Amino acid sequence: MDVGTLRERASDLPREPGVYQFRNGEATLYVGKAVDLRSRVRSYADPRSARIRRMVDRADDLEIAVTDTETQALLLEANLIKRHQPRYNVRLKDDKSYPMVQLTAHEAPQIEITRDPAEAATVFGPFTNKGRLETVVKALRETHGLRGCSDNKYAGRDRPCLDYEMGLCSAPCTREIDLESYREDVQSAVRFFEGETGVLTDPLRRGMETAAESKQFERAAHLRDRLETVEAFHGDADDAVQSMGEGQEHLVDVVGVAIRGEDATVARLRSDRGKLVDRDRHTLEVPATDDEAESAVPAVLAAFLVQYYAERQLPDALLLPERHGDPEVAAWLEAEGVAVRVPGAGREAKLVELALKNARQNVGRRDECGMLADSLGLERARRLEGFDVSHAQGSSAVGSNVAFDDGSADKSGYRRKKLTDENDDYANMRRLVTWRAERALDGRDDRPDPDLLVIDGGRGQLEAALEALEDVGWDVPAIGLAKAEERVVTPDREYDWPRDAPHLHLLQRVRDEAHRFAVQYHQTLRDEVSTVLDDVPGIGPETRKRLLGRFGSVENVRAASLEDLQSVPGVGERTAQTVKERL
Repeated sequence: MDVGTLRERASDLPREPGVYQFRNGEATLYVGKAVDLRSRVRSYADPRSARIRRMVDRADDLEIAVTDTETQALLLEANLIKRHQPRYNVRLKDDKSYPMVQLTAHEAPQIEITRDPAEAATVFGPFTNKGRLETVVKALRETHGLRGCSDNKYAGRDRPCLDYEMGLCSAPCTREIDLESYREDVQSAVRFFEGETGVLTDPLRRGMETAAESKQFERAAHLRDRLETVEAFHGDADDAVQSMGEGQEHLVDVVGVAIRGEDATVARLRSDRGKLVDRDRHTLEVPATDDEAESAVPAVLAAFLVQYYAERQLPDALLLPERHGDPEVAAWLEAEGVAVRVPGAGREAKLVELALKNARQNVGRRDECGMLADSLGLERARRLEGFDVSHAQGSSAVGSNVAFDDGSADKSGYRRKKLTDENDDYANMRRLVTWRAERALDGRDDRPDPDLLVIDGGRGQLEAALEALEDVGWDVPAIGLAKAEERVVTPDREYDWPRDAPHLHLLQRVRDEAHRFAVQYHQTLRDEVSTVLDDVPGIGPETRKRLLGRFGSVENVRAASLEDLQSVPGVGERTAQTVKERL
C-alpha cells in the first residue's frame, strides 16, 4: 500500500477507539489497537522501522472495527491476534481468547457466550470477566426469555424443553411465544449491551423489592448480588474492580522474558501470600526487528499480559523486569486493580531474577508442538487433549479428558466422567469421546476445540474413538499411543519414532497424564464404594470383593434379590437381609 493511499484511507477513519488490520488478500499481516483510529493509522505513512515499512508495503487492504471503549479495543486486538496469527505481531502460542456475546442470525436468535462468533451474528464484547458475563447473560435469559440452545435442538421440537420450565426461555421453538414478540425481547438484550442498563436493572430491582416485601430474604439477597453485577457491567473499562490495596496483595505474578532470534520465552511465577505456588513457561513468536533483542522486551511483555490473561485470573500485583510501555495496557491493569512494579532491590527483585533464569533456560528450545504437527501432517498441534478409561473388571468405570496447551498441562481444561459399568475398554472409550464431541458441537463445552486427540491405547481404542467422532460429526484428528511399544497409531499408518524424539515425549506426557487422572478418579469411586459396604455388619474385605466382583457396583448389589445375594460365597440369609436393610 503506497503512502498516498494510506493517508487517504486514514483521513476517512473516525477519531474513536478501535482496532485496525493490515491485510494482504485473505491474510492478516498486522493487528493494532488505537485510542484514535485516524491518528494511529495515519502514523503508518511514516513507519517507525524498516520492519513496519515492509509490512505496509505488502498490505493491499485495511480493515477497522470501532469499539465503545479503549479497553474493548485492547481485548479485541488480543482476540484477533490469536485468531489470525499475523506474522508482524508478537504472538503467544495458546488458543485462549476473550469471551464475547453473540445473538445468532436466526428467525429466533440464540444468545450465547463464544470466543469465535459467527460472521452474520450480532456480536458484543470482548469482555474480561467470563464469570460476570455469565451472570449477566443468565439474568437476560430469565428476564427476557432468550433461548440458549443450539439450532439443532431448536429445530423439530414438539414440546418445550426444561429451560422453558425453569423460566430461562420463552420457547419460540414451539411458539409458546410468537416470533415477533420474541424478537422484541431480543432487541431488549441488544439495547442492554449498547448501554441501556435499565432494560435489565429495573426488572431485577423490582424483583428484589418484591422478594423482600414477601420476606423471601434469600431470594432478595440473590437478586441484590445479581443487580450489583449487572450495574457494574457497563462501568469504566468494562470490568472495573477495586484494588485490594497495598499490603493486601495475596496473589502476585512475577514475569521474566528471554529472547533469542524470533523466539521469546516468558516465565511466570505465582506467589500466594508470600509462598511460590505455581510456575510455568510460555513461548511467543517475535517478528524480526531492526533493533537489539532487548528493545523487543517491552513489546513482548505488553503482548503477553493481554493475551495470557484472556481467561485466567489476574493477580493483585505484577512484578516485571522492565516497563512494558503500553499506555492502553497500563490503563486496563489499573482499572482491574492490578498493581504493576519493576523492583530494583530486595525480595521482589530476587523473584524477578528467578523468573528471568527460568525464561533463559527455555528460550530457543525445540518446538515439540511444531515437530508433532509436521510429523503427522497437521496444520498445528498446539492444543492436545488426552483420553483414557479406567475400571476394575467393569466396575466403577470412569473416563478422563486432560488438556495440554503449548506442551504444558492446562489443568483448568481437565474433565472426568462416570461411564457405564462394563468390562469393555473399546465401548467405554467410544462413550467418552462421544460425550466430549457432543458437548463441543452443542456449545456446552467452553474449552477451545483441540488440534489433536491423544487416545491412551492402540488400534482398537483409536478405532472406537474415530467411530464416535464420525457418528457425532466432530472433525478433529485423533491418534493412539500404546504403552507397550510406544508406537504412534493413526487412522492409516503407524509411526515408530526415536525414543528421544521431543514430539514423542510430548505425546507420552499427555497419555500418561490422562492415565493418571483416570486412575485417580477410579480409585476415588472405588474407595467410596468400599466405605459403603464396610459399614454393613458381617461384610469383610473378602466378602465385599466377591459382592463387587459378582454385581459390579453398589447400585447392582442394592438391586439384587435376597436369593442372588445368598448365592455369593460367604453371604448367608442374615447377612443378605442386613445388606438389603443397610443399602
